[in-house]
Amino acid sequence: MCGYVRYRSGGTFMTGSAETREFDRDDVAERLREEIARRRISRQALADMARISLSTLEKALSGSRPFTLATIVRIEDALGCSLRPSKGEDQSAPAGFAPESMGSYSRPAVRWIEGDYLTLRPSFGEDGAIYAYRTAITWDEEASHLRFSEAERQDSAFAQAGFVSMPNLSGHTYLVTSESGQYRLIVLGRATRERRMFGLLTTLQVGAGSQLVPVACPIALVPQEQIADPDFGLVEPGSPSAALYRDILDMALEDDFCRLRQ
Repeated sequence: MCGYVRYRSGGTFMTGSAETREFDRDDVAERLREEIARRRISRQALADMARISLSTLEKALSGSRPFTLATIVRIEDALGCSLRPSKGEDQSAPAGFAPESMGSYSRPAVRWIEGDYLTLRPSFGEDGAIYAYRTAITWDEEASHLRFSEAERQDSAFAQAGFVSMPNLSGHTYLVTSESGQYRLIVLGRATRERRMFGLLTTLQVGAGSQLVPVACPIALVPQEQIADPDFGLVEPGSPSAALYRDILDMALEDDFCRLRQ
């Protein structure tokens, strides 16, 4: 339980449990606006990701209605980052180094991976089609590790965000979404000389009715500046970008960045 919440003058919220932290609504709103701008996502997309109404988000950002703790937690889960002060949290990793659980990488060592990536995977619903969207990988100064977030998705409600793990032991990069005990994972091999990364996505696909079914497929991340005017969304065979996207995505299996076995 998060405990009860009470409001005190000055716009600061206090919670009745040690599991939650004091936060100022103006500070939260400012941090949230920065995250929206940095990730280049719309407020509607964020509302869909956090499963809150756009009206609630707009009123909280404008100050006409204060953020509730429940709303903040939903938004933090959707973004994969904290909007509240991190005082009292784990300080085991020095500034500029990721926690040991994420590989203890340093900011200078992983700066090369920061940026926007055209992300390609097979469509789960249309045979032969490719689904394309954007993945942004950025350094979170407050949390001291890399984060990722997705945008330009037709199904914005399913856009993912989370943390990046880069252990030296395997040399692989892991993009992990953890939300309410549910996990979604991308495992990427070592980047090519062109900074392109290939690997395997494991997630849940909507099946019959409301059933969710585990699914895995190859995935490719290409620095977005390498593709002129990239097409996002469902790219069907015969469309202008289809052949290029297919050649790129097929490298995941053909060059042994990942394997599928039955």
